[in-house]
Amino acid sequence: MVAPLVKRTIVKKKLTRFKRFQSERCKRVSESWRRPKGIDSRLRRKFKGMIAMPTWIRERTKQDFKHCLASGFLKFMVSNVKDLELLMMHNRKFVGEIAGNVSTRKRKEIVERAAQLNVNLTNGSARLRSTEDE
Repeated sequence: MVAPLVKRTIVKKKLTRFKRFQSERCKRVSESWRRPKGIDSRLRRKFKGMIAMPTWIRERTKQDFKHCLASGFLKFMVSNVKDLELLMMHNRKFVGEIAGNVSTRKRKEIVERAAQLNVNLTNGSARLRSTEDE
């Protein structure tokens, strides 16, 4: 098992969800966020005392963690054995994920080659167990 080159703890900036303005007043207005678009809307005009509206800068997760798995790796889609050769030198940063449309026979070949190259696979055991039972 290969450890990631840099293991960072993923920090989410904001954990609370934004509720739709005045959603608590009417049952028909759902809580899922919608931007207010009315011409007289106090919230759209950003009056003092109104609830906070989402902004990209404040609520966005840091770009270093974008597409980063909890293990610290980045995902790379693998469709055939040749794609694994690309991960040979980058096995500390990327982890392979076998595509969903790959057959069981090809999956076995990919898993064997990944073990030789010391490349991690996220779904290496998928669709292999059922054939072994038969």
